[in-house]
Amino acid sequence: MMRWSYSQVRLAFLGLCLAAVLSGCGVNDVPRLDEQVKASWSEVLNQYQRRSDLIPNLVETVKGYAKQEQDTLTGVTEARAKATQMQLPADILNNPEAFHQFEQNQAALGGALGRLLAVSERYPDLKSNQNFLALQSQLEGTENRIAVARRDYIQAVQAYNTQLRTIPGRWIASVLYPDAKVKETFTISEQAQEAPKVKF
Repeated sequence: MMRWSYSQVRLAFLGLCLAAVLSGCGVNDVPRLDEQVKASWSEVLNQYQRRSDLIPNLVETVKGYAKQEQDTLTGVTEARAKATQMQLPADILNNPEAFHQFEQNQAALGGALGRLLAVSERYPDLKSNQNFLALQSQLEGTENRIAVARRDYIQAVQAYNTQLRTIPGRWIASVLYPDAKVKETFTISEQAQEAPKVKF
């Protein structure tokens, strides 16, 4: 039977105390929050992809009814191509230029879709088409999902960035996670910040 000396017991006890203190003091918060940001970003991309996948069907449905609206249809198609063909760099969450370019492309696509749906108001037959109504409903649901995914991402980035900028998280990150960098978040366009003008 092995007998422990007093110094071995004391050392083991100190080791357990140190492990308990380290696990409770936020040592793992930086990687945990980083993983939350990555998961939230993946959901944002997933919802944008869902929207992008719906667009060709919507454009084809509208095309059959609104042939004279070719400029609008072309604008939606081009905006979709621009948004989906952008190569996202691996460091997009830490790269302000790439992040904002992605954000602008998605905003342009959203604006083009808004114009397309506004055009549909001029065509009663199109508005009653079951395929169009189903696609429109799916698109509206997807826009809501995008808003929720963006909100979740913004909250995850806020928690992560706060951890990196406050004490003791700042100290822990500088010692244990020196490659941890502040993440980018979504902004609102200048056009969206302007109050709408109502004329009677």
